[in-house]
Amino acid sequence: MDQDLRKKEGFQGQKAIVIPRKILSDLVAGNNVVSTLYITDIGYYPKAQFHYRERYEGAEQHILIYCLEGKGQAFINNATYTIEAGDFFIVPIGIPHKYQADENNPWTIYWIHFKGSIANSIVTSMVQKYNGYKGFNLDNKNCIALFNEIYSQLERGYSSDHLVYSNMCLWHFIAGFIYNSNYNADSNSHFKDSIDLAIDFLRKNVNQLLTLQQISASVNLSPSHFSSIFKKKTGFTPIEYFNHLKVQQACQYLLFTSMRIKEISLELGIEDQYYFSRLFSKVMGISPIDYREKRIH
Repeated sequence: MDQDLRKKEGFQGQKAIVIPRKILSDLVAGNNVVSTLYITDIGYYPKAQFHYRERYEGAEQHILIYCLEGKGQAFINNATYTIEAGDFFIVPIGIPHKYQADENNPWTIYWIHFKGSIANSIVTSMVQKYNGYKGFNLDNKNCIALFNEIYSQLERGYSSDHLVYSNMCLWHFIAGFIYNSNYNADSNSHFKDSIDLAIDFLRKNVNQLLTLQQISASVNLSPSHFSSIFKKKTGFTPIEYFNHLKVQQACQYLLFTSMRIKEISLELGIEDQYYFSRLFSKVMGISPIDYREKRIH
């Protein structure tokens, strides 16, 4: 980009908040509730023509930038990324970088700078998940709604309530980029991967007794390959995960119905009520009868 075209003033419709550093040190950094992860700067640049930013020694905070429309480029730690609608990129603290809007189709971006005692670990997990600094977030509706909620709270000033509320929302906002970037749980299943489709299948058939072969066949994968990728994503084998769903449903029956243990067992596709009781106890650490007696409201 020609240096003469680089934007030196604002963009029409832009908004940004830079939280005073004294406020951060006095009210945030020492607050046990939010010191682990907190916002330092936040903003929105619509159709940011000639937008350009370069930091040779990196920033003092982590940066997350989400592109709603248009295009741009990001150069981070010797890697180059083309950024388009739905893409986001993360810039870890202290990493040299530059980014710029496309000259012909400038981006509209939402951005947040953040710090905190566990911010490094969160950013590292994001970079590992996406094998780089760029990801994709399909769920722009919820993402932007949450961004606006955070912004509106900070716009009202820096009372403890506003700071704590907005920074607690930041957890949800960032989680959406780590765990919800491939699909929206309420969206069309076309955007879901094989594991998510398999979990849908398990939930719909929680009253059945399914084999690994039946579960893997529901997503057209071999049992061995399916079992491997399922455990890698969830931390459990498919059958263990299915049993967790069965026990979760059993808890509902125990809390909110007068069904007998045998009836609940049969309702979940388990003919042996004693096996069901052992399974329940293994997962919950308490027997079905004791769970019902200790019901929590």
